[in-house]
Amino acid sequence: MTSLLPPAEVAALEAAPFTYPEVGATADGAPPGYRAHGRSRRLHGVDLRAAADRLLTWGVHEAAGLTVAASARRLGAGTVVRLSLGVGRLRLQAPCRVVYVVDEPGRAGFAYGTLPGHPESGEQRFLLEQAADGTLTFSVTSFSRPAGALARAGGPVARRVQDVMASRYVAALDA
Repeated sequence: MTSLLPPAEVAALEAAPFTYPEVGATADGAPPGYRAHGRSRRLHGVDLRAAADRLLTWGVHEAAGLTVAASARRLGAGTVVRLSLGVGRLRLQAPCRVVYVVDEPGRAGFAYGTLPGHPESGEQRFLLEQAADGTLTFSVTSFSRPAGALARAGGPVARRVQDVMASRYVAALDA
């Protein structure tokens, strides 16, 4: 269950700069100099509104195995979040801020960008799209590059973690 961040942490994350200059670029594709990544899955027997509700209340992230602490249980533009993966001293913290929300007929989702303390620098978008025939597709796209020495040293391992998490995200709504 999503927990709420303490007010002091919310204020600090809201004031923090993004760790990359191309804020909002997931709407148009990955900018040069980043690793682009994406996964998508057709969802079967899933209602768009129900899926959007689960996505916009951090349910997809929790189902993917992350611990979520956010400034709001239902996200909106500007919502800040601290995602965590692992245990004890091996717990990885990933602070982000929601860049934009998509709420259109047949489309719902959002993108968040990395903040200082995140091991990567970049942006990730989560998008549900319903085709004219009713088919619902969930896609996760991102662009990133290592933000610090740990991510750079991790190289292929860090990329593998990103791949696994993207797969977990897209599977979370098809369960």
